[in-house]
This record gives sequence, C-alpha cells and structure tokens, in this order.
Amino acid sequence: MLPALEAECVKESQARGTALPSDWSISGLLKELRKEMMNVRHAVLKTSASLLWSAGVLTAVLANHWLDDCADEDSSARLLCLLGGHFDLVLQSCHLGHRVPEATMFSTSLHQLGVTPKNVQHKKMFGFLHFCKAVGTKAILVESLDAALVKLSEFTGVKVPPSPPPFCSPDEVCHGYVTIRTGVRTHFVEMGCGPPVLLCHGFPESWYSWRFQIPALAAAGFRVLALDMKGYGESTAPPDIEEFSQEQLCKVTLVGHDWGGALVWSMAQFHPERVRAVASLNTPLFKVDPSVPSSEKLKDIPIFDYQLYFQTPGVAEAELEKNLERTFKIFFSRSSEKVRGLFVGLPEEIPQSSMLTQADLQYYVSQFEKTGFRGPLNWYRNGHASWKWSCYSGRLLMPALMVTAGKDFVLLPALSKGMEDMIPNLTRGHIEECGHWTQMDKPAETNDILIGWLKEVHQKAAGVAPKL
Repeated sequence: MLPALEAECVKESQARGTALPSDWSISGLLKELRKEMMNVRHAVLKTSASLLWSAGVLTAVLANHWLDDCADEDSSARLLCLLGGHFDLVLQSCHLGHRVPEATMFSTSLHQLGVTPKNVQHKKMFGFLHFCKAVGTKAILVESLDAALVKLSEFTGVKVPPSPPPFCSPDEVCHGYVTIRTGVRTHFVEMGCGPPVLLCHGFPESWYSWRFQIPALAAAGFRVLALDMKGYGESTAPPDIEEFSQEQLCKVTLVGHDWGGALVWSMAQFHPERVRAVASLNTPLFKVDPSVPSSEKLKDIPIFDYQLYFQTPGVAEAELEKNLERTFKIFFSRSSEKVRGLFVGLPEEIPQSSMLTQADLQYYVSQFEKTGFRGPLNWYRNGHASWKWSCYSGRLLMPALMVTAGKDFVLLPALSKGMEDMIPNLTRGHIEECGHWTQMDKPAETNDILIGWLKEVHQKAAGVAPKL
C-alpha cells in the first residue's frame, strides 16, 4: 500500500507543479506523524478530560486512524490506551468506515454517548465546522489549548483550575504477590506495558504513596510496579530485626524515596547486572567511611536524632501506634522537622494536611492497623550491619537520577554534594518549594522530572517493548 500511495503523491505533486523534498517518503511522513501523535499526551493531561468527566460532561475523541501493524511500533496502541483512559469514547475511522469531516462520524459518536447533539470539542478542523452545525453541535476551533480551555469553560460552566495529576485508587490497579521463601511474600501493584520501572517507598508509607506517579509513568510507556516494602501493607513483616538489613533486602529501572531510595542505591551497587538505571527522590547515595560506623556518625547530626529514638524495640512502636490517624497527620505534612521524642509537645488535635484527602489518610491507617510499626521501624535498626556490608561498594556506572527537595529539612539537598564522584552518569532534578514527601507534595513536577529522564535513558538503551 505504501509504494502505491507514494506513487500517487509524486503524481499529484507533478500535476500541481510542486517539487517534493529529495528526502521525502511516505514512511518518513508516517514516522513524523507517530511522533506528533505522542505529543497529544501532554494536551490530554492539560485539558483535564478527567475533570470534565467528574463534572458530568461527556467527552469523546474522533480520530481519522488506520490499523497500525508495524512490527517495531506500539505508539498508536499506547496513544489509544491513554485516550481511552481520559475520554468516554474514542471513535476510530478505520473501525466505522467513515471519517472526519463526514457528519456520520459526529452523529455516530453522539449516538454511542447516548445524547442528542449539543456539545463537541475537536482539534484543528479548518473548514469542517459546518459539519458540526449540520448535526446541531457546538464546536470550538482549537488553535491554542489555553484559549480553547477558556471557551470550553464558558459554554460548559466547568472551571478548569490547576489540579494535581490523575491518581489511581487501590481498586484501579492490578495487585500481585511474589513468594520470596516459605512464609515471606512481597505485595506489589502494577500498571502499564513496556520497560519495567520499580517504585520503592519509604517510611512510614505504602505503595499508595506513588499513586500520582503510577498512571503518569504507565501512560508514558512504562510497565510500573510499586512495592509494599518488606514489613509494610500486604507484604510480610518478619519479626526478626536482621531480616531488614540492606544485604538481605536486595534488568530493571529502580525509583526509590526515603528508605526506598537507600534500597535502590544498594541494589545498583551490589547487583549492577540487574539494574538498567536508578533514581532516588530525596535520599542521596552517601559515601561510606570504613573507619567510622554510620550509627556513630548519626549521633553528631541533630536532624537524624529521631533515628536514635527508633533504635529500642517497642518504644517508638507504642507512640506511633497509639493513635494512627494522628500519627499520619503529623508525618504527612508539607514541611516540618521531627526530633527525638517524636510527638512531644504537639497538640492532640492535628489539622489534616492539604496533601492528603480523608480517603488517603484512611488507607494508610487501614494498612498500619494490620501490620503495626514493628516492621517499618526495623529498617532503622540495622545501621551497623548495613554499614559493614556497604563498605565494599564501588562506583555506579549506569544512568542515575538524584531529585532533591528544597524544603526537606532532614534529607537536605546539600547532603547529595559530591555524588558525581561516585556516579559519573548522574542527572539531577530539583524542586525548590517541596518538602520530604516529594511524590505527594509536588506530583506534577515529580512526574515531569521522572518521565523526561526515563524516556532519555530508555531511548539511549534500545530495547524491545511488547505490543499492546
């Protein structure tokens, strides 16, 4: 089909007296078209179709589309999956036998939506607006997304304020379990298809802390797996402290936060053959001093005083488990410094942070009602063993990303100084107005940094992604 189409184009250009560029070809044109199609992703998120959806406004995409069966391309499938997740209807011309601007496309879409012709939004259709009017439809010519949003707001009555990225709830993801050994299993959630990206949370969190990143990374073309780390949620919490040393805990791209960041650095150092790339939010790769145990160094750094408080089994557990709702209201705030005797001097009634909805808060509470804090706190109780083990680590040669937060008063951006000496292929990201809970505090900015870096890393390292 392509040679015939190319011959027709050459014939038409000659008839019009127009010379085609010397490097022009139909296959090259289709390649550029695929590239431009994928740019629609940002437009889709920016127009907040999900916001219109929640306001009761039905939305549809009418596409002049062909069946794409290229062996090495899955971009069309990914785009259609993305659109299907944000719109009530995606109507493809190749399935219907009609195409835009034929009025049948518009009337069929309205029929499938179950409404009489009133409102339709479509993109850059010069000369086609009269077809919309023919079926009694209101149309907007989109030349600028920002201007179109204003017009859309005017006739729908739906305001489009700045909003966080779409997030996933526990019942919107696939849940899985991996048995590590008899009696010990790891719980994870999964979304998307493509190169795998493993998300590792910190203390005191859950896979749910990545709820804003999971759909965004999946839409960007990655298979996203978010773990309940050992001792958390539905993952097993062995009672022995030794089970939580870095040596016991540890080709995928790893992204970690807090203790999850420490884990992904360890994985990259000791199992580099299994790691394609590694990224950490807030937690730097610390240079290990073989002459001084890390547990001793903590005593000289006041901001890490809380870790000393966590050392005695049972003490911190009693305080943290006394009132779980209050505990998470205190932890999940946008910026506050925690010190020894963690909650001493704080009022009983703690206001809820704007970072959490009531549903978010209750999910964390329900998870820790099952497990308690013993497992999560055991991550802090292996400082000496993990220090001895990490003394044997070397430089990291795979691509790496370090994201710092300007308002994290514990994992200060300054602590990441000198990482380039240990990681020559290090990329940096920084969010100034952001506290410790980066992926929840500034989800859109976090997603932009992660997706930009992930795409660059995986484009350089060519791999085969399964077709959808």
